[in-house]
Amino acid sequence: MQDQKKPPLKEERLPRPPRKDITGLMVINKPKGWTSFDVVAKLRNKLGAKKVGHTGTLDPMATGVLVLCLGQATRLAEKMVALEKEYVGEITLGAVSNTDDADGEIVPNKEAGKKSRIEVERALKAFEGEIEQMPPDFSAKKVDGKRAYALARKGKPVELKAAKVTIYELEVLGYEWPRVTVRVKCSKGTYIRSLARDLGQALGVGGYLSALERTKVGNYSVEQAVSVEEASEEKLIKVPQAQLMKLKPTNSQKPFRRR
Repeated sequence: MQDQKKPPLKEERLPRPPRKDITGLMVINKPKGWTSFDVVAKLRNKLGAKKVGHTGTLDPMATGVLVLCLGQATRLAEKMVALEKEYVGEITLGAVSNTDDADGEIVPNKEAGKKSRIEVERALKAFEGEIEQMPPDFSAKKVDGKRAYALARKGKPVELKAAKVTIYELEVLGYEWPRVTVRVKCSKGTYIRSLARDLGQALGVGGYLSALERTKVGNYSVEQAVSVEEASEEKLIKVPQAQLMKLKPTNSQKPFRRR
C-alpha cells in the first residue's frame, strides 16, 4: 500500500496588530503615479490608524498637497473639501488629449500656428472669475448613475453638464511655445485639465495639461507637506477636541473614503 502524500502545510499568517485611534490632519506631498487612495492605504498601514480619508482627489499624474483626515478629524472632511485650492500647471498647446492630460492619447495639431505670450495671456483672462466649466469626459462625474470615465473608456458617448466654478487668480509664470506654466487659485470642483483644454480651444490650436502640482489647500502648503515615508504621529496637525465635537461624523463617500 502506497504512502499517501500529506497535504502541504499552510503558511500561518501572523495576526495583524490592532488598529489605533489616531486623530489629526496630515499634509502629504503626493508623488507622481500614485492615486489618492494609494496614499490613504499606505499611510493607514504605516501608522496603523483605524480611520483615514483624503479631502480632495488628485489625479495619478499630479503631485502636491493632499490633506488627510485621521480618526475623529474625518468630521472635518466636508469643510476641508470646500477650501480654496492653488495649483501650478504646465499646459502644452498645439495638441489635444482624449483625457485632457498627458496620460491620454495625444494627437498633435499639425496646422497649429505659434501663439505669442500676449495672445495666451489675453485668452486666459476670459477664464477669471465665476465661469461655467465642462468637466473632462474621463472624470468621476456621474452620468445616469455611472462614472463618466467608465463610459469614456468603452467609447460610449458622455453627456456631462457644465458646472459653475470660480477662478480667483490666474497667472502666467512662464511661456515658451508650446508650453505655458500657470498658477491657478480656484474653488472646489475646478478641473485644471478642463482649463488647459479650453485655453487650447480658445486659441484655436488645442491644448492639454502636461504637468500639475497642487501647491495649497486652504492654508496648508506644499512647503509643510511630508512624504508618506516621512509621515509619523509626530507630524500630525492636532485638532482641538472641542472643535471636533461640534461637528457631526461624516458618512459621505465623496470627500471621505477609507481603505
